[in-house]
Amino acid sequence: MSIRPVDHMSQARPTLEGAGVHLHRAFGFGDAGQTDPFLLLDDFRNDRPEDFASGFPWHPHRGIETVTYVLSGTVEHSDSLGNTGRLGSGDVQWMTAGSGILHQEMPQGNAKGQMHGFQLWANLPSSLKMTAPRYQDVQGGEIPEVLDDDGTRVRVVVGSFWGKTGPVDGIAADPQFLDIFVPAGVKKTFPVDTYRRAFAYIFEGAGAFADASQPTGVLLEKEVAGQEVNIRDMSGNRTLVRFGTGDEVTVQAGPEGVRFLLISGAPIQEPVAWHGPIVMNTRAELETAFRELRNGTFIRSQH
Repeated sequence: MSIRPVDHMSQARPTLEGAGVHLHRAFGFGDAGQTDPFLLLDDFRNDRPEDFASGFPWHPHRGIETVTYVLSGTVEHSDSLGNTGRLGSGDVQWMTAGSGILHQEMPQGNAKGQMHGFQLWANLPSSLKMTAPRYQDVQGGEIPEVLDDDGTRVRVVVGSFWGKTGPVDGIAADPQFLDIFVPAGVKKTFPVDTYRRAFAYIFEGAGAFADASQPTGVLLEKEVAGQEVNIRDMSGNRTLVRFGTGDEVTVQAGPEGVRFLLISGAPIQEPVAWHGPIVMNTRAELETAFRELRNGTFIRSQH
């Protein structure tokens, strides 16, 4: 077994999206080859309703799939297929834009006015770019959770892990999407398929992801549960950690524990032509998509 080294760490950047929603972008609209098959990860977390209430009014997508995972508040959605619904705390939506879909997503805060969730964009291979659009809503109670003896907790949103399989399936990138909490001071190793590209995104607490044989960074001494814990490469809130090759990811939790998304998927390794909400393989395909948006033929008949 080989521990995946940390290739790159970065902080999510404040971004305005939709009709003026304040969010943080972990990655997106850069070199898609670095995160292939994933294109974008947004962390929409806010406790000021005026910073997100305007939401994401009607807009198009083509050539991608999205996974929306809500932790607090709600997101009401509707689309050009006639679907409507509401995502609440712990719920997930998977949407295949395929040949084209128009939809809107309108967030609302919880009783305290807080909103928190994530949206991940996964690329579609050229053979499925123009597939029929579809979507699936999954209630939080359907998402399996595994609790280990040391207090480590894993929600299996997509894929299979520790004998549990998440309820969201049919995503072309066949990702593994895990919501993991590791308690204070615990060192934990998680298997990741060798052939998948993988990253972690920390959103609570802090921890160290590093190849134990090649520690780098500043050594921090912490007292946790009566023991002195050495933590290297401490990464905190809104930190994206991209990993190199290997078949395990090891994390040392900080003094308050660490909660993070661990996401992996097999690279598609195809050209990416990308403008806004539309991701194709060639510039000509992009131009076709935007021409169809202008002339009203973007939405294809599914009959």
